[in-house]
Amino acid sequence: MKKGVMLVTVLAAILLAGCGGAPAEPQSLRIAVLPILDALPMHVALEKGYFGAQNLEVELVPVNSGPERDQLMQAGQVDGMINEIVSVIFYNQQETEVVAVRFARAATRDSAVFSIVAAPGSGIETVKDLAGVEIGISEATVIDYMTDRVLQKAGLSPDQINTVAIPRIPDRLALLQSGELAAATLPDPATSLAILQGCTLIIDDRTLPEVGTSVITFSKEAVENKPEAIKGFLAAIEQAVVDLNADPAGFNNLLAEMGLVPPPLLEGYSLPPYVTASVPGEALWEDAIAWAMEKGLISDEPSYADSVDDSFLP
Repeated sequence: MKKGVMLVTVLAAILLAGCGGAPAEPQSLRIAVLPILDALPMHVALEKGYFGAQNLEVELVPVNSGPERDQLMQAGQVDGMINEIVSVIFYNQQETEVVAVRFARAATRDSAVFSIVAAPGSGIETVKDLAGVEIGISEATVIDYMTDRVLQKAGLSPDQINTVAIPRIPDRLALLQSGELAAATLPDPATSLAILQGCTLIIDDRTLPEVGTSVITFSKEAVENKPEAIKGFLAAIEQAVVDLNADPAGFNNLLAEMGLVPPPLLEGYSLPPYVTASVPGEALWEDAIAWAMEKGLISDEPSYADSVDDSFLP
């Protein structure tokens, strides 16, 4: 090796060492995930190594219900979760505890997230038929919010909307099938399963897509202490979303493995399009707050600026 080349090589090595050239320790994130389609981009990013490429160690912590997810978040056992704007509002009533950094899923004019379906043999065929009928929902959630807003837009008055709290989706499905419940609001793909079992689609959030959303949310502590990790996390999610939207049929094995689609639907199931990097707007935030105030669910109005942050998006 020539002396000049050797000198340059040695100097480069010294400079790299002095400038932190050694690989940094991976940052870790723990995310609480329900068995829902909203979480699929996270599973794809994990399987394809996109988190690792961002120098992240991501653990997806499975939970079976919103309350279980919230318990982990409140105990500081996870950094992030998938929830919804209504949930963020409840978290941040007294002080900012969590920050929404990206949509997880969003309805479009062509693709629903949440639907209201009627039980087989109920005789319910239109929105007008739902007036006064008990509709099974999960109370004080986006499903509650969506049910009210979609039915109000379709012409029902608030006093004609009669909801009953049935938190678990399997319970709502079972009560629909038995005829003990005349109608229910369900997320996709539970809607598809209900229809396969004889239920009737009455209306869905394609009529008002701005209310059919979920979000990726991090604790305030994670936002303050792990900003680069969150940026890397969302960059990996974006890669996964590009993959999913480019080849929706290419992930059936992962859907089955994660239990995100009921087995009777797997063959021929078509994944919905996934929303690209964006956050809920202030108009949605203000409407969700107005709804929660109308229902007597909150007394204080948390700040949009403190609760939603798009600065982590790629």
